[in-house]
Amino acid sequence: MSDIRISLVCTVRDEADNIAALIDSMLAQSLPPDEIIVNDCQSRDATPHIVRGYIAAGAPLRLVQGGFNIASGRNNAIRHASGAIIACTDAGLTLDRRWLEQVTAPIRRGEADIVGGFFRAAPRSLFELTLGATNYREAQEIDPARFLPFGKSCAFRREAWELVGGYPEWASHCEDVLFDLALKQAGLRFAFAPEALVLFRPRSSLTAFARQYYLYARGDGVAGLWGTRHAIRYATYATVILIARLARRHPWMPGLLAAGALAYTWTPLWRLRRRAPALDAASMLRAAALIPIIRFVGDAAKMAGYPAGVIQRLRSATLRQAIDAYRRAP
Repeated sequence: MSDIRISLVCTVRDEADNIAALIDSMLAQSLPPDEIIVNDCQSRDATPHIVRGYIAAGAPLRLVQGGFNIASGRNNAIRHASGAIIACTDAGLTLDRRWLEQVTAPIRRGEADIVGGFFRAAPRSLFELTLGATNYREAQEIDPARFLPFGKSCAFRREAWELVGGYPEWASHCEDVLFDLALKQAGLRFAFAPEALVLFRPRSSLTAFARQYYLYARGDGVAGLWGTRHAIRYATYATVILIARLARRHPWMPGLLAAGALAYTWTPLWRLRRRAPALDAASMLRAAALIPIIRFVGDAAKMAGYPAGVIQRLRSATLRQAIDAYRRAP
C-alpha cells in the first residue's frame, strides 16, 4: 500500500489571519500529499482570495466551496478528493513537517483504517501557556486503546468514511467523536500516532475559552454523549458546596477542600513545569493561581452547555430523527 494516493483536506471559514500558515505547513510536508483540497464554508473575509493566490502561484491546491458547518464542509472536501487515504486537519493550526508521513503510516502499512495524530499547544502568553497545561494532555498520558482521533489531526481510508456515511452534518460540534464512535461500532481498526503533531494556539482569554467549552458541552448534550461524565461533574461540585457549608462545624473539612484543590491542580502544574522548565518563580506562581480559575470556568461552561444541548435535542423532532438515522447506519 506504499503507493496509495493521499488527499489532504481541510474546511475553513473566515480564517484570513491564519490560513497562510496552515497552507505553508501543508506544502512543506516530508511526505507530499497527492492533492490538497481546501473547502471554503461561506467565508466573509479574504480566506478564499488567499487560497486562490497560492493556486495562481502554482501551489498544488484545489479550492472548493460548500457546507454550512465543520462536518458538512469536511464531507464536501472529501467528496471532491480522489485519494484512497484521506488526511484531515483544520484551520487555525500548523502541521509539523512529518505530520502527514506519520499520521498515514499505519494505513499505508495496512495496519489500520483510521489513525489519530496528536496536537501540541503553541502559546503566546502566560495565560495561553497555563490554559494549554491545564486542558491538554501529554502524549504519555494517552491510552492508545481508548483514544478517539480528533478531526484536526487524523487520517482514514476513504472506504471507512463511506461505510458510516461521512461526518454527521447535524452535529455543529463533536462531529469527529461521533464519526469515531461510528467507525468503532463498524469494527474498524484504530491506531494512535503521537508523533503526528499539529500545533495550535490556545484561546487567549477566559471569555473565549468559556465559549469554546460551552459549545463543546452543548454538542455533547445534543448528541447524548458522555452523560455519566457530565453527571459526575455536577455531583462533584454539589459535594464541594456541601463540604463548604459544613466546614464551620467540622474544622477538618477546610483541609479536605484544600487537598481536593491541590489534586485538581497537580497535573497541570506538572505539565507546566515540563513544557516551560525555564519559567521564573513569579510566573509559575501566577500560573498556579490561574489553574483553578481556568478549571472552574471550564467546568461552569460545560455545566451550562450540556443541558442546553439536551434541551435543543428534545425540542427538535427533526434533529432527533437525524441522530437516530446516523446511529443506525452500518
